[in-house]
Amino acid sequence: MENEIPEHCPGVQSEAAGKASTCDGCPNQKICASGEIIVEDPKIMVGIQERMLNVKHKILVLSGKGGVGKSTLTSMIARVFAQDLAKNVAVMDIDICGPSAPRIMGVEGETVHQSGSGWSPVYIGENLSVMSVGLLLASPDDAVIWRGPKKNGLIKQFLSEVDWGSLDYLLMDTPPGTSDEHLSIAQYMLPCQLTGAIIVTSPQEISLLDVRKEINFCRKVNIPIIGIVENMSWFVCPKCRKESEIFLATTGGARQMASEFNLPFLGQIPLDHRLTQACDEGIDFFEEYSDSATASAFIQLVKEIKAHIKE
Repeated sequence: MENEIPEHCPGVQSEAAGKASTCDGCPNQKICASGEIIVEDPKIMVGIQERMLNVKHKILVLSGKGGVGKSTLTSMIARVFAQDLAKNVAVMDIDICGPSAPRIMGVEGETVHQSGSGWSPVYIGENLSVMSVGLLLASPDDAVIWRGPKKNGLIKQFLSEVDWGSLDYLLMDTPPGTSDEHLSIAQYMLPCQLTGAIIVTSPQEISLLDVRKEINFCRKVNIPIIGIVENMSWFVCPKCRKESEIFLATTGGARQMASEFNLPFLGQIPLDHRLTQACDEGIDFFEEYSDSATASAFIQLVKEIKAHIKE
């Protein structure tokens, strides 16, 4: 399959990364061979690990496909976790070229402050915070046109210089694919006892094809997979209440794929225009539509996540 990760990948930490014969054809070969992801200042790694000591569960949200709703799911999962006021929750947005967390979480235009202990994340509530490159831009319309090393540097700063405090859950929203940001976060987080990754897909085969690559990526770089979520599984018409499948699962959807890879299937989330509107307006979907099927689906999803991370 085109751009498939080699079956016998030596791993990003290996001296043979990007140079072995099995690396031929891998989309990340040049990055690995450059050594950018291998040589790191030990002080930075120590700084990251010290920050992460105060974070109980460190969860990546991944998908090989764009447009499946990773940022929406990350934000909604964080909001459900934060409904327990005894838990401290944060979202770290490492979708550097397409940062949408500030808009979705309702903090667009807020300013990141710096103190002696580092950058302070922006708080949505007393126990829910977010950090994103979108909070560092002069305007939401500014384009982030960066090569890999600069993206890598910002991820290091988010992990080592943000004063996250003591957290129960840190959810990390990622861009599509298996490239710079993913390799960096894997390198930095695996020594910090990464809890695992939630894989997001939509039902149609074109999405599942890319998500299969993401699963293979996780296995090659030893990222534990918590389970798979199927987003936009169905749509209920607000007028006639008829249920429709907008994106047909011609090959069995995420449930079948989870079975093929022997991974937990965490649940399905319906397509809901009210959720889209809430994300556009930055309002809390669960306050406005607590009795909706979509809210119930997210609450059930979080129960499944907690069960699989032994919370």
